[in-house]
Amino acid sequence: MPETPRAAPQALSGLTGAWTLDARRTTIQFHTKAMWVLNVSGTFRATEGSGAVDDNGHVTGRLVIDTHSIDTKNKRRDAHLRNADFFEVQEHPLMVFEVTGASLGAHGQGTVAGTLSIRGVTRPVELQATLRMEDGGAVTLDAQTEIDRSKWGMSWAMMGAGLINHVAITATFVRG
Repeated sequence: MPETPRAAPQALSGLTGAWTLDARRTTIQFHTKAMWVLNVSGTFRATEGSGAVDDNGHVTGRLVIDTHSIDTKNKRRDAHLRNADFFEVQEHPLMVFEVTGASLGAHGQGTVAGTLSIRGVTRPVELQATLRMEDGGAVTLDAQTEIDRSKWGMSWAMMGAGLINHVAITATFVRG
């Protein structure tokens, strides 16, 4: 597992303390290739989340995602994505990203490291991220990464379906 990144304390000045996810202002999007050239996009819904920044700039957190909420705007495809070929939502209703650290520069850009648990498999993941201050004291983290779904036991790939998924998360947090 890679070394846990640490944020520069000055990059997180004023952010020390506990944070709660505002699920209504949070989006999880993915893009992948299906059947050679067809691109598929979809979303998931976050159900809960939290974060904390200690006095030394160490960041921890958690983002919980409802696997049943997958939406590609195609009911038949969504039903397939919920079955055993993919997310197996009856057995594994949640995906969880546990943040173990962050490395953010003075402009709020950097990486967020953690573990992603899908279908009972937990693997390290690193996200490229930008932290933005919002009106009213909220903070928004824009993050993205590439996920090889086969590493979580989802290797179904009929007719050239891609195993690599681009994931983009916009997560807004409020104090508390």
